[in-house]
Amino acid sequence: QVHLLESGGGLVQAGGSLRLSCAPSVRTFSHSAMGWFRQVPGREREFVAAITRSGGAFYADSVKGRSTISSDTTENTIYLQMNSLKPEDTAVYYCAADSRSRDYSGTYYSPQNILRYGFWGQGTQVTVSS
Repeated sequence: QVHLLESGGGLVQAGGSLRLSCAPSVRTFSHSAMGWFRQVPGREREFVAAITRSGGAFYADSVKGRSTISSDTTENTIYLQMNSLKPEDTAVYYCAADSRSRDYSGTYYSPQNILRYGFWGQGTQVTVSS
């Protein structure tokens, strides 16, 4: 069973930065896309950012310009650098992976579609104080 291992969450003041990391427990785990979603109590889990196998990066409008998603193919790890953090960024951040061996076209395979991701991490708390 492959697990996604997240790290990097924490408490930060508004305007600060955090870097989240996510790596599969099996280093050879292949995927067509990996991404980050976040959730606050009482609300649905929402897309934050994703990176595809080919290196395409996608962002939610709420974080665009403040966040950068990247991958280290050698370590099979993805990172989410978040800058200029706001209190509304406070949430549990979940790493997700689509284990298909290649990417596909079509709405279902949009990097923003939560349903395409079959593997999830346990979540890491990000708290931004005002």
